[in-house]
Amino acid sequence: MKQRLSFPNGRQVLNLGQGTWRMGEDDSNRMKEIEALRTGIDNGLTLIDSAEMYAEGKAESVAGEAIKPYKRDDLFLVSKVYPTNAGEEHMFESCENSLKRLGVNELDMYLLHWPGHIPLQETVDCFEELKRQGKIRAWGVSNFDLEEMQELLSLNNGENCQTNQVLYHLASRGIEVVLHDYLKANNIPIMAYCPIIGQEPDLKEKVHNSPAVKQIAAQHNISIVQLLLAFVMQQEQMIAIPKAGSKDHVIQNRDVLDIKLSNEELALLDEAFPVPDKRVPLRMQ
Repeated sequence: MKQRLSFPNGRQVLNLGQGTWRMGEDDSNRMKEIEALRTGIDNGLTLIDSAEMYAEGKAESVAGEAIKPYKRDDLFLVSKVYPTNAGEEHMFESCENSLKRLGVNELDMYLLHWPGHIPLQETVDCFEELKRQGKIRAWGVSNFDLEEMQELLSLNNGENCQTNQVLYHLASRGIEVVLHDYLKANNIPIMAYCPIIGQEPDLKEKVHNSPAVKQIAAQHNISIVQLLLAFVMQQEQMIAIPKAGSKDHVIQNRDVLDIKLSNEELALLDEAFPVPDKRVPLRMQ
């Protein structure tokens, strides 16, 4: 279901973007991946998420090649810094390298990829300095659980955090126990990675064999993958960032913007794949 979400700083994005994890790993797929990203942009999916970790920078290079024909202001570019680089010694160089690979002068959002050992206040200070330098417009975090978010928001300028990017899909709903509500209360949208499950074969099989999932997908005449994406996109304050490595896959994702699940259908999915009854450790892919 198509929605536009606002970050705390007022920037708005569509609730469906494009991920680049696993792009750039095989040079023979490069042109296909570039075509996929351009197809997404042409269809309004202008948020592109990457990271210096993805194929050790090659995913950013693929994204950089893909965005060349487009106006910079029409795009929303996100990248992430390794925790080991998220301090005064390396962070400014990491950001500069990401900018070079993407071929731009500024990121719309720069994220700490996961919690690390560098003091969080030092990381926040570096983010704020990058903003002052005009290298990034805003910053956020990824893979932060409740206590880490609480620590972050207690820091000087910690309230400037714009998002938390976490794993979330129908069969992994642990963030709904406490984390999602905490983020909503603090007006911090979630970017959901792996919204269509991806690299978890056992969970994927369980979901694809679910009678409720099959029934609802058939009712809408859509694929199970599209249903999974629709479920995530219908969550409050959530942006789905699936990776699609082909033009056809991107079009299938785009078509989910027109799908709205009913309350009855959502109740069936809740029954088949319920929220845990207590907190579970935050999962990472």
